[in-house]
Amino acid sequence: MDNSLYAAVDLGSNSFHMVIARLNEGRMQIVDRIKERVRLAEGMDEQRRMSEEAMARGLDCLALFAERLTNIKPDQIRIAGTYTLRRASNARAFVSEAAKVLNHPIEIISGQEEARLIYQGVAHTQHIEGQVLVVDIGGGSTELIIGEGFEPKALTSRKMGCVSFTQSFFPNGKLSEKAFNGAVLEAQHQLAPIINQYRKLGWQSCLGSSGSIRTVRDVLQGEEWTDGAITLAGLERLKTEMLKHKKVDQLKLAGLTEERQGVFAAAVAILLGLFTSLPIERMEYSDGALREGLLYEFEERLQHHDIRERTALALSTHYHIDKRQATRVEQSVLALFDALSGPWEMPEEPYRAILGWAARLHEIGLAINYSGIHKHSAYILQNTDLPGFNQDDQALLAALVRFQRKGLKLAELPALPNHDEQTVLRCIRILRLAVAAHHRRQDNLLPEWNVQAAGDQLVVTLPLDWCDENRLLMQNLEKEHRYCQEQGWPLLFQLG
Repeated sequence: MDNSLYAAVDLGSNSFHMVIARLNEGRMQIVDRIKERVRLAEGMDEQRRMSEEAMARGLDCLALFAERLTNIKPDQIRIAGTYTLRRASNARAFVSEAAKVLNHPIEIISGQEEARLIYQGVAHTQHIEGQVLVVDIGGGSTELIIGEGFEPKALTSRKMGCVSFTQSFFPNGKLSEKAFNGAVLEAQHQLAPIINQYRKLGWQSCLGSSGSIRTVRDVLQGEEWTDGAITLAGLERLKTEMLKHKKVDQLKLAGLTEERQGVFAAAVAILLGLFTSLPIERMEYSDGALREGLLYEFEERLQHHDIRERTALALSTHYHIDKRQATRVEQSVLALFDALSGPWEMPEEPYRAILGWAARLHEIGLAINYSGIHKHSAYILQNTDLPGFNQDDQALLAALVRFQRKGLKLAELPALPNHDEQTVLRCIRILRLAVAAHHRRQDNLLPEWNVQAAGDQLVVTLPLDWCDENRLLMQNLEKEHRYCQEQGWPLLFQLG
């Protein structure tokens, strides 16, 4: 294994990308890029099922990627699925097979998280002055971000992409004025909800970061219709030239590759919708994108600037969580994890950190009311955009707080395909024990306690005099004992 190598893989709707970097004096230095056009979204039916052919192309591509990943440490690899894998009804089946091919779990990220990572990729690879609008046209969605420096100020993901628009408006590569106008109108419709917000924030420059945008830029340059940037005049001239032909495969434009020819009309139409709606005057091209954003997240975490930590802090502040109680529970949770992770064979990453955040946020549901707090907390965490968290880790965080107290209705535990079920259940037991132990909400109340595991059995040893002096709290711990007993989880309290 090469400990200095890091890899990021972007499973997009049109292409799969892999970028590999070496950590050099605390900074990421890209050493390799691999890209394969997979067209994962092509042929998706009305039931939102990916076609067998598209999935086979994807798995074949990932088999090639897997060869390159063999000498990289698993915890230095991130693999993210985007729009098509968020949307497809058979995504879970594909992700399961893909994880076997890669021997690594796949994160499905939300549209907001995709936009945030795209912005980080651009911000780390491009000099930015003032506020910038970043646009990324993917195969199934388009992300738009306004940011300054390394901080995004507005993030959105719209349901318009070059593959999905090709299927809807330019099937079989047919070109017509009606199709172009329909595609532009739909793009404008998709953008309508965010136009006022984006115009109000404003921007000093605009950067496009996707392969589709690069191709449009290359064609405009190749035809000498631009000074290097994409403009509305250039796009309209391009549309006029394209409409001289009936099919996209008849286009002979300088800079237009065969690989991009099939989705080119859709990309131009989406850009026309963007330029006329927002409006945009000039768009420059940036090499940074989602995979670079994934890579630079490694760098941030190595420097202890984990975006997930900032997310947890922001939620705690926004919902006015009792920070002293949250800290008590968090300290106990982390101490219990450290004591039990060995005998219970629980990997530290990602469970220790997620348990800590679950402890810190377990009372977020008080913003609704105390009755059913565990359900309210889970609802908020599951339905809030959490920058830095992929969908599986967000679902795990919500599940942990959902089962923090009361009876264990584990039939309601959601599917967590990237997480080991036994480890998840043991994390739930740790959080429950910590929450029960701090029921009285007092500092320095708990004594030095000894917790040991033997298989599924937990044995908690407490001082006799402390138990006699804290009978009310002992009643709460005994209640937790009964809940666990009903589930077949042995939890014993003994006097030491």
